[in-house]
Amino acid sequence: MKHILNIKTAGAELNTAEKALIMIHGRGSNSEDIIGISQYLNLDGFAILAPQATNNTWYPHSFMAPVDANEPWLSSALENIGETVLVAIDAGIKSENIYFFGFSQGACLLLEYISRNAQKYGGAAAIIGGLIGEDINSSNYKGDFQETPVFIGTSDPDFHVPIERVYATEKMLKEMNAEVTLKVYENFGHSINQEEIDWMNKLIFKK
Repeated sequence: MKHILNIKTAGAELNTAEKALIMIHGRGSNSEDIIGISQYLNLDGFAILAPQATNNTWYPHSFMAPVDANEPWLSSALENIGETVLVAIDAGIKSENIYFFGFSQGACLLLEYISRNAQKYGGAAAIIGGLIGEDINSSNYKGDFQETPVFIGTSDPDFHVPIERVYATEKMLKEMNAEVTLKVYENFGHSINQEEIDWMNKLIFKK
């Protein structure tokens, strides 16, 4: 299956905005739901781009399944995010002014995309996610984040994302020169809490 590029927009007009936020929804959700979170973030002047997964799912199996098991959906999903980034760049927004937010499956896809395409971004916030694959294949990840701030928030335990994979993801991003802040909440569950919102606004979406 190949995802059809379908981007929902919100916030400032893309052609006049100086910054863009790409918001990536989770499994079974949609672009409108993830845009709903934007009301809690400091996004004055941001254009918001939220790509929609075909059939509301970016890839069919666990993010920790062998990569081949999630193909061709995974490659198409990564291409979809890349095309969304190009929409922002074509509108005149520089990569250092492009930001990312993702939840659950969307957080995994976000982390995988930026790590395969590491450069200076505005920042990224991933809530309950990790790099994709049965094992982390470091040969997939190239580039230098140039101290891009990355916030990762997660619950321990989480029934989808083992904490060990979150720690391994943090390590990989730091090795690629990202400024990673990880916050782990014991037994919080598979959701977003107010403290994570506060950290994102403090570290990533600064006024």
